[in-house]
Amino acid sequence: MHPPSKPLPRATFPGFFQHEVFPFPTLKNPTMKTILNPILPGFNPDPSICRRGDDYYIATSTFEWFPGVQIHHSRDLVHWRLLTRPLDRLTQLDLRGVPDSGRVWAPALSWAHDRFWLIYTDVKNMGTFKDTHNYLVTAPDITGPWSDPVYLNSSGFDPSLFHDADGRQWLVNMRWDHRQGRNRFNGIVLQEYDHNAGRLVGPISHIFAGSGLGCTEGPHLFRRDGWVYLMTAEGGTGHNHAVTMARSRELTGPYEVDPAGPVVTSRDRDHLPLQKAGHASLVEAGDGTWWMPHLCGRPVNRADARRCILGRETALQQVEWTPDGWLRLVGGGNAPRLQWPGPDLPAAPWPEVPERVEFEPPALPLDFQTLRIPADPSWVNLEERPGWLRLRGQESLKSHHRQSLVGRRIQHLHLSVETRLDFEPESFQQAAGLLAHYDTRNGYYLNVTADDEGRRILGLALHDHAAYHEIHEDQAHLEPGPIDLGFDLAGNQIQFRWRQGQVPWQNLGPALDATKLSDEYGGGLRFTGAFVSLACQDLSGRRQPADFSGFTYRVNHSQDR
Repeated sequence: MHPPSKPLPRATFPGFFQHEVFPFPTLKNPTMKTILNPILPGFNPDPSICRRGDDYYIATSTFEWFPGVQIHHSRDLVHWRLLTRPLDRLTQLDLRGVPDSGRVWAPALSWAHDRFWLIYTDVKNMGTFKDTHNYLVTAPDITGPWSDPVYLNSSGFDPSLFHDADGRQWLVNMRWDHRQGRNRFNGIVLQEYDHNAGRLVGPISHIFAGSGLGCTEGPHLFRRDGWVYLMTAEGGTGHNHAVTMARSRELTGPYEVDPAGPVVTSRDRDHLPLQKAGHASLVEAGDGTWWMPHLCGRPVNRADARRCILGRETALQQVEWTPDGWLRLVGGGNAPRLQWPGPDLPAAPWPEVPERVEFEPPALPLDFQTLRIPADPSWVNLEERPGWLRLRGQESLKSHHRQSLVGRRIQHLHLSVETRLDFEPESFQQAAGLLAHYDTRNGYYLNVTADDEGRRILGLALHDHAAYHEIHEDQAHLEPGPIDLGFDLAGNQIQFRWRQGQVPWQNLGPALDATKLSDEYGGGLRFTGAFVSLACQDLSGRRQPADFSGFTYRVNHSQDR
């Protein structure tokens, strides 16, 4: 994953830009068997799909959030649910100190030899030099237990394991070249993996240099009808993103690039609702149809520099094989579509996710993650005060080490969030509240703290490109007792509000620019998405507790789809 490359001339691929609109209209009356994109809304990038029998699983990147790797589950490719996060202990994943948008990149999930295989990259450093360590964990069941990691290599990122028909296994990954004046995306390398030995063996083969789009990454290998196919992501993970295919008669190449150009892309077509289309994988469904999940993004509007508040999401497109053996979108063209008739599989919806969750032992609600560190009783507790989540204050919101923060993805552009806070700060160094944020550099914080006289005050703070601003004129002094905190997101605007007791809600501060919670506003190497979090800080080191009762995430469905 990388910022977008420079645009290329249209002549790079003949016919690449012939299809400027969908070849058939989107469905007007979605049914229980209609695929609505994105299938995994909100920060769910780099999808890797895996089928075992009648079950389909998609693994996506989680970066600095713990536990690592999200796995969603479906039985019909239409309805999806968050099922598990396998990297759930420090022996598998230690995120302390990692930079924003670092750590867990581009997992690859597969099923072979009676077990699940999960490959992932542990990114320690980003920039000219990239410290990227690739690991493998396995499990007999998708929910675990997952093994401790096996180290593979560090030559680049986006590794994938190919299980060949003869029983041999091969690792492919992009190779990074830090040297000045070189193509740092140095193509795709291949090496055999010996599971009995627990390591890579044999020669390293450079099998693919990439097409003219550049930024070649995200490789996956497949065999079909005597061909070995190599699917890659190219063009950078921004608005020039694309999915390209190449093929060879031999595993080690040479690979011929599809002369028709990318299978899926929204490059140079700003009017498409799904942008950033790229980084894909492939699966054959039980009815014989083929499907391609891929990364995408949905800009709030064109006037806001195509900012995608919800981050990079996962969409699903139907594809088919042509008589001459290339992969194409069903119906033609290569523009990602918002809707598809689902496969001929029994409808398998999951129970509706409730708007409100309560905090009860033994664990946080599944949608919630922690930032960089595991949730342990030293700072998060669900038992000390029944019905409440207790956070003991730790480091500041700028910390890359030990923050007391639990959050969930913002997955809709029109929603309301509410929680109740009981917190008695003793000094200005202690604060707790509700956070709408992108990373440690950008976010809004509705928080309770204390002034110099020890009185509780409610304020709104802005973290903007690492600068911190308090909106002093909108501070409010509070009465004793709990306080309700909330915000309303309406497209590109976010409005914070509060109340005490049974009085009506009242706004705090003006409506604010929600597009600041995006990759595009963050600038540089930013790859995640907006979160809403509950947080507590104690910069005095006394670990003052803050208690939260319930959490409501209410979607305005009339506006959101």
